[in-house]
Amino acid sequence: MGERQTAFLILNRMERAHAYSNLALDAELRQSGAQGTTAGFVTALVYGVTERKITLDWILSSLLAKPLKKLQPEVLTALRMGVYQLKFMDKVPVSAAVNESVKLVRSNRCAYAAGLVNSVLRKAALQDVVYPDKSDLETYLYIRYSCPCDLVRHYIHDYGETDAEGILKESIGAVSTTIRVNTLKTTADALRESLASEGIQTDASALAHTLFLRKFGAVENLESYRRGLFHVQDLASALCVQALDVRPGQTLIDVCAAPGGKSFTAAEEMENRGRILAFDLHAHRVKLIEDGAKRLGISVIEAKQADASVQQAELVGIADRVLCDVPCSGLGVIRRKPEIRYKELASFDNLPDLQYNILSVASAYLKRDGKLVYSTCTLNRAENDAVCDRFLETHPNFLKTRPYKTLLPHKDGTDGFFIACFGRK
Repeated sequence: MGERQTAFLILNRMERAHAYSNLALDAELRQSGAQGTTAGFVTALVYGVTERKITLDWILSSLLAKPLKKLQPEVLTALRMGVYQLKFMDKVPVSAAVNESVKLVRSNRCAYAAGLVNSVLRKAALQDVVYPDKSDLETYLYIRYSCPCDLVRHYIHDYGETDAEGILKESIGAVSTTIRVNTLKTTADALRESLASEGIQTDASALAHTLFLRKFGAVENLESYRRGLFHVQDLASALCVQALDVRPGQTLIDVCAAPGGKSFTAAEEMENRGRILAFDLHAHRVKLIEDGAKRLGISVIEAKQADASVQQAELVGIADRVLCDVPCSGLGVIRRKPEIRYKELASFDNLPDLQYNILSVASAYLKRDGKLVYSTCTLNRAENDAVCDRFLETHPNFLKTRPYKTLLPHKDGTDGFFIACFGRK
């Protein structure tokens, strides 16, 4: 199966079944056996077309006589893929972008549309992309960064026009992969040598024990990964664990732990000494924690299935550190999960109550001199500052131990993230 056919199948599955891009991509790549540059091209196409869908449809609307909704979904997917290659992938020749898109409709029971696809893409190749005037900022951001108007207004409301554009600018294009060195098994320098021997170049990070991978690909195929020398973790998550300030021999409770990255980093910081209780609501996600800990050689993690919003009496007052990395809308990671940008904002309205409840329940697990960290990977003050302010108002025995920290992609070079730290009075 060709690269474009694989990407075509993934994009159609996402359109029909509202599948997550990363899950649909991983499943299809495993089934097709695609690796190396092939997997990289497929990944770039899938993520690129998904994140720029509004922009691509805006371009196509100017080239078609009839509305896009009149097109068969498979034809629209082929056109989007073609325009994306023409306008946003520098190394794809015009002939390849056009001819391969025509082949897609012919080989996927849409041969009747071959002439249309050929004509539209040839016209697209001759025209520059001209975005709306920036005097109408909402419309400009909507088209330029392929972001629904409701979400554009949300970012402007919460963070102002300048930061809103910065957030959206960083939400488009390839994202570097950051890894956390497993200090139980190796060092940053030794890991860089191991990865170099596998053809993977790295750059050092300003944060200890983290590296940037220059080459994008499935890290699971690397021998260094299989040997448990690292796990994938964005700098924001690493900074979240840093805020916990864990020490060897302590007890940490991670109430929403899956897939386990923060628990893994904490275990490494604790030199695999002490106790980490890592919970998740779903059994299959608990297994992800167990499998990851085993690969990394971590023995202090006890992964269990539990509902974080329901208090476990036996845990009250036992923890030196408590981490509440709560379920959230994910509006800080749309650069990694581009389909999130198209969700209805109203679907997130119930999250603050859930987040507050989890934080309240988890706070009871903390010892008197312990540290409690609340975090999300969203950029939504209703899920961040407002939840924490509500917690402080209703829990007078707790205080904020440092100012709330909101990490912004364009300023901090991380995912969008929120960290709050609390202690008992």
